[in-house]
Order: sequence, then C-alpha cells, then structure tokens
Amino acid sequence: MSESADPFAQQVENKLAAARTRLILDKPFLGALVLRLPLKPAQWCRTTATDARAFYYNPGWIDGLSNAQVQFALAHEALHCALGHFARRGHRVQRKWDLACDFAVNPILVDEGLTPPGEAIVLDVYRGMAAEEIYPCIDDSNDDSEMMDDHLWDGDEGGQGEKDEQKAGSGGAPREGEAGEQPPPPPPLSAQEKEQLQQQWQRHLAAAAQRAREAGKLSGQLARLTEAALAAQVSWRALLAQYLSQTARDDYTWQRPSRREGDVIWPSLRSHSGDIHVAIDVSGSVTEKDLAEFLGELNALKGTTPVRITLFACDSDLAAGAPWTFEPWDELRLPRQFAGGGGTSFAPVFEWIARHGLQPDTLLYFTDADGEFPREAPNYPVLWLVKGKAPVPFGRRIQLN
Repeated sequence: MSESADPFAQQVENKLAAARTRLILDKPFLGALVLRLPLKPAQWCRTTATDARAFYYNPGWIDGLSNAQVQFALAHEALHCALGHFARRGHRVQRKWDLACDFAVNPILVDEGLTPPGEAIVLDVYRGMAAEEIYPCIDDSNDDSEMMDDHLWDGDEGGQGEKDEQKAGSGGAPREGEAGEQPPPPPPLSAQEKEQLQQQWQRHLAAAAQRAREAGKLSGQLARLTEAALAAQVSWRALLAQYLSQTARDDYTWQRPSRREGDVIWPSLRSHSGDIHVAIDVSGSVTEKDLAEFLGELNALKGTTPVRITLFACDSDLAAGAPWTFEPWDELRLPRQFAGGGGTSFAPVFEWIARHGLQPDTLLYFTDADGEFPREAPNYPVLWLVKGKAPVPFGRRIQLN
C-alpha cells in the first residue's frame, strides 16, 4: 500500500488480513478456501458479497466487527463458493434459494467455533441439511428474512438490490476523503462462467480438505461435507469408464525377447486384460432394479474394454457358489435371484481376495454402505458405489442417488 493511501482503508485491510491468517492457522480447511477469494472493497456493498470470483466488502461494516466475526464473514463467502451454491439453483426462486444457502452455511461455521455477526441468521432446525433440503422448508415468514451478505452470481429477481441501496447508508456511503465514484457491482455469471468456476472450486475444495487432513485439523463434519460435495459432482458412469480404461489397455513393452531373436531389444505390443472384482450387496437394502441397472452399465462399459470381471454377491456372508468369473466376451449377469435378508458385512469379500492371494486392479462395491467394514484397508483400489448417505472408512466413495 502506498504512503498516500487512506489510513482507514489500510486499517480495514489489516483487519481482514489478520482474520485470514488466523483462519489459516486455526482452521486450515476454511483458511485455504478464503485464500482463493481476492479481497475487494466496495462501497456499493451493504456488508459482504461474492460472485465466486472475489470477496467484496463494505469497509465501514467490517470496521464495526470483532476479529472473530470477520473470520466468520470471510469463511461464510468462501464456503458458499466451495459448495457450488452459485451453480446449484436451477429453476428455484432466487430469493428463497439465497436464504437456503445461508441457512445451510451458518450452522456449519458456528459448529466450527466461529462467531457470527449480528446480521447472520443461525437456525438450529436446519443444522446438517443441504440447501436443496432447506429450500422447500422456507415459508413466507422466512422469505422476508434479511440475509447477512449479497449473492452476486445471479441477476436480481426479488428486488433485493433496492433494499440494499436503501440500507447502504449504514456503512455504504463513501467516507470523507474517499472518491465519490466507485466501481459498480460485477455482472451476474453466465452459464459458462458458472460451469468453469464450479470446476475450479471443486479442485479448491479437494485441495483444502487434503491440506487440513494432513495437518490433523479436518473435523468430521467438514470431512463429510467435502465428501458429499465432491461426490455429488462426479458421474459414476464416467468414473467407472475411466477405471476400466486404465486397467485394461494395449501398450508397448521393452521386455527382452527370446535370445533366438538376437540381442537387440525391440518394442512389442503387450495386451493387458484388466482384472476387475465387483461385489454387490444382496442384503435386501439394494433393490433388484438397482442391481439390474448397475450390471447393465457394467456390461456396456465392458464391451468397450477387455476386462475380466470376478463377481461376488454378499450379505453377511458370500453367496453360495460365489465368486463367478466373466471373461471379456461373456455377458455379466447374476446367476440367480437372491432373497435379501440378514445383516450386511463387507469383510467376506475382502477376506476371500486375501485368502487367495489376489491383487485386483480395482474392487467395485455396489451397496448402501450400511454394514460392517474390514478393520484395515486393502493394498488395491476400492471404489464404493453407494446408494444412501452412509460413509465409508477407506477407498473412494461415489454417491449414486
């Protein structure tokens, strides 16, 4: 900052920088996300705002907050972005969607030990709910609630802009000595910008979770939140196709041939048939229709890549006769119908693989993840395709519904 800069502006910038540093040290997950938003003073801004590209703030409003409340305001905007609220509204009414997003974010930050400003509405009834779940619960009495911040990613549909202009005098008017002309608010995001920003924030979210996990400061709540947010954006069909293509490929090898062919080593084509193990939960919690769709998808993908599939059916124990092996040219199907019942244990599949000394390229487990898991993760990739909301202790979890 130059020597001629406004001392008040410098004071507010220092306050924001201190709050951001404290978040990085104490809450590395939230701090890493906040770092992705450039800080921009904006006199048109009533309190704070974001368009998923920057953190806009009213200097007068920030000046009136405690340092703890500034941390909350920073994390509030960053979490909106990381959760992709700017790209998830669809055809919902903008005003109610904005409220739902705030009602989803605020309890999370309070549970993480942050202090909300007086303008932030924290409703315990919505704790643990996503914005999509909160939206239909908002009635007309809530619809008039005042939001703490402004969401700039969409155009103004509900007249909030006029309210904000009327309330800007509470801190929004230029201070004495400041220029009267200020840059206008940024325009709403286009559909293409939303898509690009959503992909960027997905990467930021994953990186922030990894950093906090390595520091031992990722709470269970934020871990589950991150997992759900990332899984919701992944096409399990596309990911499955990626796994199959990685494990079944034709490539060249420089392995030394027979001595009868001479001492020169020439590259030769090596065809590798992927070895995929697939386990399906037949305890009754996954419907026959779900199983049929899943096997049909596997068959379609298997037809494009040479993979051998070893199929398990399991509830609390392996089904009689399991596993079954299907060569690349075989149709993948269950040998018979299974009557669901009893509990669910995933250990028998892993124990069978270990007992036979096998090392599959990937194990796909199709389940609702409500059961007993092995105590230790195996040394091969595990991809859980999950119906429902139950977590998994290891491997990669992909939400199907």
